[in-house]
Amino acid sequence: MREVAIVTDSTSDITPKIAQSLEIGVVPLMVAFGEEVFEDGVLSQQEFFDRMNAAPSLPTTSQPSVGAFTEMYARQLETARSVVSVHISAALSGTIESATEAARHFGDRVHIFDTRNLAWGEALQVVEAARAAASGATVQDVLATLEDARKRVRMIVGIDALDNLARGGRIGRVSAFLGSVLNLRVLFTVNQLGSFEPVAKIRGSHAALDRTMSWVAEQMGQKQEAVFAVMHALSPDKAAWLEEQLRVKYNVREMFVIEAGPVISTHTGTGWGVALLSVD
Repeated sequence: MREVAIVTDSTSDITPKIAQSLEIGVVPLMVAFGEEVFEDGVLSQQEFFDRMNAAPSLPTTSQPSVGAFTEMYARQLETARSVVSVHISAALSGTIESATEAARHFGDRVHIFDTRNLAWGEALQVVEAARAAASGATVQDVLATLEDARKRVRMIVGIDALDNLARGGRIGRVSAFLGSVLNLRVLFTVNQLGSFEPVAKIRGSHAALDRTMSWVAEQMGQKQEAVFAVMHALSPDKAAWLEEQLRVKYNVREMFVIEAGPVISTHTGTGWGVALLSVD
């Protein structure tokens, strides 16, 4: 019987291979093209974009049901004393509400944690929690690990066009910063409250990538070592360039290169991102 099992949602974009190796339970969100509904991750990135580009309207996304979380928790608790469920920011999705409602069925055996992030800003925290759990950490130790990781995680995302964010209504505070200019490369981060925060609007991909790296340098400060994740949505060349630059400039403890899943890509369209977990 394990002490702690880790659960997350599919907006973390943790790959099946990583989830399996670290025994992470992943509850999928849904993406729908009209009446046709897919679990997040079923479609490949190319299949998803082909469908989205051919569709008359933007696909919609939805959080997991309370029942989906209930089933996952029940399954995990067959082999673990407790569950720590680690999720996308409550400011960006109602996913954590479903998780919290499901957790009530299990008393104090299920603990919910808000990463105040998404994608690999979320996943880096999940991985830290899973490794702590694998080492035999208690629930309190896993939650302390998550609190510490949340303080050290930073993420920047660059998108090629604002169409999807604008149509999906997820821009929030970023909208005033952007004004009506929707054809620029836009960089944004996730602030300490778990909401989108604008970083820059830049004309040209190369300049936007350079600004991405300068933002990483600002976050790293005097630190030289970190775990990095480079994410992309139909932008493998940009991801390769960012990976190379990060390896040249920093002591890379670990590097993940990740294709953004359908739910995240629905709201961003094509683009790239870097998440980092700094090491003291």
